[in-house]
Amino acid sequence: MRALSDFEGRWRVARLIDDRLAGRRGRFEGTVIFVPEGEGLRYHEAGELIMDGAKPMAATRDYLWREGEDGIEVFFEDGRPFHTIGEMASHWCDPDQYDVAYDFSHWPDWQATWQVHGPRKDYRMESRFGRISP
Repeated sequence: MRALSDFEGRWRVARLIDDRLAGRRGRFEGTVIFVPEGEGLRYHEAGELIMDGAKPMAATRDYLWREGEDGIEVFFEDGRPFHTIGEMASHWCDPDQYDVAYDFSHWPDWQATWQVHGPRKDYRMESRFGRISP
């Protein structure tokens, strides 16, 4: 498993989205910056989201990453717990189930693949990350 400090710096991210519920696909391309904040790192993602049939739009996302007893813990920007990074992790967001698989086997390139199922959501999202600078 990677240490929290391994992620500090700037990364490129390319994401493919297969929204089965809406019947459309999309992609996101942008950057992620991990910067020290408090007891861990702030994950800030910014880029362009392009969904089939829609105009491109700017998109951002922020999380907090912290060292935990069982590995790196991910929190929403407001401090609510999200999940602990491991080979597999999950998060229940009533009424939908979020499952993620992380792959660090080609470090410093890595990926996160989300499968989301429930009455409100049904999509697969694959994000590939590559280091730009430490």
